[in-house]
Amino acid sequence: MLEQQLQDMIARDIPLTRAMGLRVREINPDGIILSAPIENNVNHQNTAFGGSLFSLAVLSGWCLLLNLLDENDLSGNIVIQDSEIKYLQPVDSEIIAQCNIALPEQISRFLKIYRRKGLARINLQAKILSAENIAVEFSGNYVVNKT
Repeated sequence: MLEQQLQDMIARDIPLTRAMGLRVREINPDGIILSAPIENNVNHQNTAFGGSLFSLAVLSGWCLLLNLLDENDLSGNIVIQDSEIKYLQPVDSEIIAQCNIALPEQISRFLKIYRRKGLARINLQAKILSAENIAVEFSGNYVVNKT
């Protein structure tokens, strides 16, 4: 999937992302990078709003899975089942979320189960950077089922 295709799909299907100013910066073999301007996501302390940080982290995993399904000629309904987030430091500039592909064995297992059962779960890790430092650590369990 191309960055612009994913960008258009997100903007169409998830209206919140338009208000956030979410951008698909890069899709690469290792994962995905999303960004959003601080101006659209600022809180009362002129740092990034926690809800925006959480949303961007969740969306980075969702986008990674959407792209993974597309690359494997699959489709499905992707939902976040549960998650954990750690806010390590404030974000006061452009918000950059990065979700990397899990271990190749984990991806292979996920795809094998999904093809066989039409339902699979996977845990993905994301991070949000601020001035090249890790400001947020996110871990989410996603469920994908055939539509």
